[in-house]
Amino acid sequence: MFGDMMKKLQDAQGAVEEAKQRMDSVFVDEQSADGNIKISVSASRKVKSIELKPEFVQQADPEELEDHLIITLNKALSKAERVFETEMAAVTKKNMPNIPGL
Repeated sequence: MFGDMMKKLQDAQGAVEEAKQRMDSVFVDEQSADGNIKISVSASRKVKSIELKPEFVQQADPEELEDHLIITLNKALSKAERVFETEMAAVTKKNMPNIPGL
């Protein structure tokens, strides 16, 4: 019984690691409200790309540009975090053995 439970825990750990690696290839996209900035981030929260409209960069003052970048990047990272957490919860629930009392 104990050996079977350990095997299930090891399998669950493997499934979680596999899901974490898969999150490197799942991307979420976000853009600023005005559409001047587009950011793509992996579910593992690595920035893939940042696109800025050239006319926005030329016309915006540096502080405005920074504010828009920060807001858009934070939104993208929040989305990525939700995707990651949802996936990890699903994998954990599916693969965890039923341990009474936990």
